[in-house]
Amino acid sequence: MSAAHGPTLHTASPADDPEDDRVRRFLAGLGRVAGRLLSIALTLLGLLLLTFTMGRLLPADPVLAVTGAEVNKATYDRVYAELGLDRPLWEQFASYVGNVLRGDLGVSATTGHSVLSDLGHVFPATFELAVFAVITGVAIGLPLGIVAAVNRGRLIDHVARIIGLAGHSVPIFWLGLMALFVFYAKLHWVDASGRLSVFYEGMLEPVTGLLLLDTAMARDWDMFRDAVSHIVLPGLLLGYYSVAYISRMTRSFMLEQLNQEYVIAARAKGLSTAQVVWRHAFKNIRVQLLTIVALTLGGLLDGAVLVETVFGWPGLGQYLTRGLTMNDMNVVMGAVLLTGAMFMAINLISDRLYRILDARTH
Repeated sequence: MSAAHGPTLHTASPADDPEDDRVRRFLAGLGRVAGRLLSIALTLLGLLLLTFTMGRLLPADPVLAVTGAEVNKATYDRVYAELGLDRPLWEQFASYVGNVLRGDLGVSATTGHSVLSDLGHVFPATFELAVFAVITGVAIGLPLGIVAAVNRGRLIDHVARIIGLAGHSVPIFWLGLMALFVFYAKLHWVDASGRLSVFYEGMLEPVTGLLLLDTAMARDWDMFRDAVSHIVLPGLLLGYYSVAYISRMTRSFMLEQLNQEYVIAARAKGLSTAQVVWRHAFKNIRVQLLTIVALTLGGLLDGAVLVETVFGWPGLGQYLTRGLTMNDMNVVMGAVLLTGAMFMAINLISDRLYRILDARTH
């Protein structure tokens, strides 16, 4: 005797509820944001601890940087207490973190101005120089690396490899001095030091701090040409080192892709070399190249000290060098903190661009 079966009823499980699915996605996104914020906070705290420790371990007396070497003991002890150096280290660090969070990086004993205002004045110069160099590096190094990979073992490949080798071998200060001797002293094609000629100093109210952009916005083309004449030599010099690095890495990434099976299949279908390279292979190295460009920009912001010194460029590198020379620890700590914060910002921006360029990272 068989049992009669009625119609089967399907009840939706909680996991199938669209509302629950939206809640789960929202909570997952909130967790990612909270994790990222926590990571940023811990990184900033570590950076603050690093700069504070560096300021205390370097063989420089912050009291003498304020008072000068010829100071009596009573004045020395008073300034020592005013700077808070008589308190325990953990209290000094807590006070330092609190001051930084309020935007107080101290006063420069060298300039007499707040370090934050000094950094706001010198950083745009370094940023402009670094961006000029990176644009040069990408515009030349990327196509050079691709062409070298496509023509592996040929003349252009050997030229690209020589350029990369020279860029990593020749001291940048020597190359800068030679460039000044040839293009300024002998050929008079460019101006020597600074960002502008003395004639133009104080004639333009800065908006962004980037002279090329500010002069273009003001439509002052004479000043624009003068700014170009000053930045072109140090910018191209730094750009050459960017070309060397970017071209070498681009060549390596492209060679790896050109040996993949999908490229062989694309060529078998009759696609031209340009189509294979730009439509297929290049898409798969974009994220890697983005990492290289981000690292290059960060490295130029941090490593333009010698170029700024040779060319008298009034940027962060020269400001930091002067602070080290004068034992001005507020300057040193502020410059290091800004450099670290810029590296973090560049990493965050590049990470966001990863997600845009590569859907697999969503």
